[in-house]
Amino acid sequence: MSASQPPETTGAPAADVPTLLVKIFGKDRPGITAGLFDTLAAFSVDVVDIEQVVTRGRIVLCALVTEPAGVSEGELRATVHGWAESLKLQAEIISGIGDNLPRGLGRSHVTVLGNPLTSESTAAIAARITGTGGNIDRIFRLAKYPVTAVEFAVSGTETETLRTALATQAAALGVDVAVMASGLGRRAQRLVVMDVDSTLIQDEVIELFAAHAGCEEQVAEVTAAAMRGELDFEQSLHARVALLAGLDASVVEKVRGEVRLTPGARTLIRTLKRLGYQVGVVSGGFTQVTDDLRERLGLDFAQANTLEIVDGKLTGRVIGEIVDRAGKARLLRRFAAEAGLPLNQTVAIGDGANDLDMLNAAGLGVAFNAKPVVREAAHTAVNVPFLDTVLYLLGITREEVEAADALDS
Repeated sequence: MSASQPPETTGAPAADVPTLLVKIFGKDRPGITAGLFDTLAAFSVDVVDIEQVVTRGRIVLCALVTEPAGVSEGELRATVHGWAESLKLQAEIISGIGDNLPRGLGRSHVTVLGNPLTSESTAAIAARITGTGGNIDRIFRLAKYPVTAVEFAVSGTETETLRTALATQAAALGVDVAVMASGLGRRAQRLVVMDVDSTLIQDEVIELFAAHAGCEEQVAEVTAAAMRGELDFEQSLHARVALLAGLDASVVEKVRGEVRLTPGARTLIRTLKRLGYQVGVVSGGFTQVTDDLRERLGLDFAQANTLEIVDGKLTGRVIGEIVDRAGKARLLRRFAAEAGLPLNQTVAIGDGANDLDMLNAAGLGVAFNAKPVVREAAHTAVNVPFLDTVLYLLGITREEVEAADALDS
């Protein structure tokens, strides 16, 4: 139980009313919680706050209660200790005044992903939080695989201050850290928009086309330079697509069959949809692939460039509006407007320099296994090859994902 936790009930005692903090430790078994409160019920105490944690079969149960009515505090202490000893548990009872102290202003959720999560990195993250003036009110685990994910509830410092302080620390420690403001907005329905190439899928679609045209190496070189931000995206797009001129349109079906989803992609989308999120993709690739992904994955939005096909052949040109760096941010705003959501309730995920405007425009921008320039500019980075780890950044636990999967199995 955090010393800075706010009152949980409207019936919390006045600040000057005596209270008791009852703490129980020991081997967990069924009935401990009921047994403690059955014991306390004999003394007509009111429950002000409760918190219980079980870790590897060991329980820590804390109850903040009002002082007993009509009997001595000593009698309550003796009875609780006697009950605890009968179950081979330890008890500690601390006298005090009133409820817990209010939490400080500025409240955030700090999610830490590690593979593994070391004691050194945990110590450094905790120290940096304290160094910003923040207080760690609570810590709990979100997932134990495919990565270890834990969440710190922090108060006493502003979210942006905390995010800036932890960004450099995370990179140096080799862990991923996301900082999000607390509040109802975190639980609200949202829009998640992803890049496609090397984010939703493991491939670069234009390179799949290029392999059929015999120009994969040339295209890959231009793609890599564009993703590093060394080339103008639109110019590089036209240069790469020109190499595909004359390719038979039947190759589209072959490329669709060659596309490999990123591990965790289906889980991410399925879970978000169950929670009422809307999900979309924007891509510098091609509608010939993204339209298929939209249908297969049940996406709400999809927009990409379109390869021109004339007389059954690729012409080496694209038609329609170009989806480039600025275009992705523009589409994020359009999708949000169509979904009826403000931008601060959007999440964008991408890996390349042409995703940066979109990542910065979103309420939360996630750099997924991204280039260094993208990791440095995004709100947070995920550097493990599992796309569903983004769920943990939203406060969704692995147990909740698995429980939802079980309902549909």
